[in-house]
Amino acid sequence: MTSPPVAALVGEALSRYPEPVRARLLEIREVIFAVAAGTEGVGALTETLKWGEPAYLTEASGSGTTIRIGTTKTAPRDCAVLFNCRTTLIRTLRTRFAEDFAFEGNRALIVPVAGPLPHEPLAFCIRAALTYHRRASGLYRR
Repeated sequence: MTSPPVAALVGEALSRYPEPVRARLLEIREVIFAVAAGTEGVGALTETLKWGEPAYLTEASGSGTTIRIGTTKTAPRDCAVLFNCRTTLIRTLRTRFAEDFAFEGNRALIVPVAGPLPHEPLAFCIRAALTYHRRASGLYRR
């Protein structure tokens, strides 16, 4: 699946990042759209800005929680996939993927800019967020 064209406001926000970070954020964006398209019940995503960062919402289906992408103050040279801090996502993902990612607090999964993208673990984490409101369906089985 090819993700939709980047909206002007989102493109402007992404242009503020150094090239290696921007390129990795665009890779993460591709994974978000691919996972959404391949996950039953998620439906179309809304791409917008929240707190000046690209954000992905399941407004049409209400199946998940918002995902934002950007960087964090503690890892400004790497990428972050940010989730609502009121969810249990990071706590759950930290126990499953401590070898794959670093985490920041209860809101961010840190994705290194260098090296291959950990596609399968990242796809699992994104699927968990996009289906967060449907936990009873066996969401956390790998």
